[in-house]
Amino acid sequence: MAALVEQDSTKAARILTVARELVLKRGVKGVTVAEIAEKAHVGKGTVYLYWGTKEDLLVGLFAREFLAGVDGFIDALTTDPDAARPHRLCPQLVRNALERPFVRALVTGDADLLGVLTQHPRSTELLGTLGPAALMYTVLPVWRQHRLARTDWPLGEQAYALQALMAGYLHTATRSHTLREVIVDAPDKVIAASVTALLGPEEATADDVRATADEGLRLLRQKRELVLASIATHHEADQG
Repeated sequence: MAALVEQDSTKAARILTVARELVLKRGVKGVTVAEIAEKAHVGKGTVYLYWGTKEDLLVGLFAREFLAGVDGFIDALTTDPDAARPHRLCPQLVRNALERPFVRALVTGDADLLGVLTQHPRSTELLGTLGPAALMYTVLPVWRQHRLARTDWPLGEQAYALQALMAGYLHTATRSHTLREVIVDAPDKVIAASVTALLGPEEATADDVRATADEGLRLLRQKRELVLASIATHHEADQG
């Protein structure tokens, strides 16, 4: 794979940092490449040296945040294989989406922040590769294989129900008017209990859990490489 300029260049990292700050303040529509360049102390042409368009720059910024989340999951599974259990992984997926503003915006379709990039093909591709729903659907067959999820339910229907459950928690957490009169002290525990109720009690052995974590790590790294390859491909196209 070609070296990624976004990762290797100090200037590019500074541009991304400034772009992040500006977008979070005013949204995608209120930010120009000229302003990003000025605040990053580079020429406008330098920004276009790394990214062909404003959209490429900002989608690259979103990808960076998704990758940071995936790196966190990789670290967690490497340190503690039990983190691969459904009742632990699902609350963490929700928390990760809520704590990372661009992940949250893409998952919830926040057009005020993202503008037209909400429906941009590369945004859609990013969600389809590293979004919470994509990660859950990827790991669900592994849970089933290693006795961490019931198998008496068609996979497609089970995946649909799990994604709907998680989407409901994200919707509730990001919209203050939803369930306004219902407050819980520990949402993570409620999510964990809901996932267990949906997927059934875990019957995995320690070896099953270790195998689940190993397979989860392999899949996460594979998806990470897909996103990195996409960034590299678009960068090379810009340079061409």
